Amino acid sequence: MRRGGTAIGRSSRALVALCALTLGACALMEPPVDPVLKPVARPAERRPAPAPIIVAQPTSQESAALRSYLNEVQRAQLSQGLLRRDGGGTDAPFTSAMLARNFEQIAFFNEYDGSFSGRGGASPMRRWESPVRMQIIFGAGVPPSQRARDSANIATYAARLGRVTGHPVAVANNPNFVVIVASEDDRAAALSEAVARVPGISASSLEPLARMRRDTYCVVAAYAAGSGANVYTAAVAVIRAENPELLRLSCIHEELAQGMGLANDSPEARPSIFNDDDEFALLTRHDELLLKMLYDDRLRPGLSADEARPTVRAIASELLDTGPV
Repeated sequence: MRRGGTAIGRSSRALVALCALTLGACALMEPPVDPVLKPVARPAERRPAPAPIIVAQPTSQESAALRSYLNEVQRAQLSQGLLRRDGGGTDAPFTSAMLARNFEQIAFFNEYDGSFSGRGGASPMRRWESPVRMQIIFGAGVPPSQRARDSANIATYAARLGRVTGHPVAVANNPNFVVIVASEDDRAAALSEAVARVPGISASSLEPLARMRRDTYCVVAAYAAGSGANVYTAAVAVIRAENPELLRLSCIHEELAQGMGLANDSPEARPSIFNDDDEFALLTRHDELLLKMLYDDRLRPGLSADEARPTVRAIASELLDTGPV
């Protein structure tokens, strides 16, 4: 979950499109041979119905103010050298011991409780066993250009998650992982659509996602159903459409990776997107290694941190000894 920033100003915008079309036609007639006593009636003109007048609904003041605020957040973070896209370099080295420690903090603890109102606690390791089928739901107000960019970014990133984890992940029909990109004005409708599309989730389970705090840019909730209490069967990520482009992309990277099972953040994790300091915007090599560890066959859902620790340390050592992913 990404958070931060301070409130900035308000703005609003409205787009009004008016279309009207009137066509006239007149028949050409040969002059009569004999005089006529009354004019020859012209064929009735065939006029198409006027095109409908389309008036786009204006963005609410709340959504417009949120967009302005988030744009200012991105500008401020970039000016401070945050939201890095380099994946981490020589200024952010890490050892196998650091990698194992960070994995334990991120994979065996929850960032928030079930209502997203408080910090979570220790948790067994959780991940997917079935293929992850992602599908995007856009809010009605998201423009086509933004939809195209976000669709391409999500599809590319889903394929990357599949390569890194070795677990099937792709954008597909019959989804079990819905990614919502919606504004404050249309998030409720998008959440209702997610309930209709994904078996195993209900309107009540998504209620916390409908009440996002103003400083929450995006969030994900993953669900386990049936006998496998630690095996994910459904997930819903919500990304504010008001986010500017880089913040929106950073949300895609963090929330979709967290929805794979890396549910927590750690202030010690670096270089990493699983850190509330927002130093890194996009998935790093360190984070790819965490995902690879999560889906290693030597670990299984339900393990505690204590049970998994020797194996986690062995895997971390192997990964750094064999070079980059």
